[in-house]
Amino acid sequence: MTVEGTWDLSVSTPIGTIAAVVELRREDGTLTGIAHGAGEEVPLRELELSGDDRLTWKQAVTRPMRLNLTFAVTVDGDTLTGTSRAGRLPASKVTGSRRPERAGAGR
Repeated sequence: MTVEGTWDLSVSTPIGTIAAVVELRREDGTLTGIAHGAGEEVPLRELELSGDDRLTWKQAVTRPMRLNLTFAVTVDGDTLTGTSRAGRLPASKVTGSRRPERAGAGR
């Protein structure tokens, strides 16, 4: 199974639901990613795929506040579920869906 693509994420936090977009690509055999949300674009760090379906990564955000987030999700086809954690704060529920690839779409 492949995890590459553009994913629309919804993160349920104590301050409300935050929407984000994560782009996952494979470059020279290495999985890379970028997250977009709250008007900023940040690279994903320590992106790791375990088995066929367990995906983890870290990212830093500055909006709505400065946080270092750790994500752990399970991918099932075109959906994913899991958690996002910011330091010692309680884990936030994450859900997401992969956008359909458009024929002929390029960067």
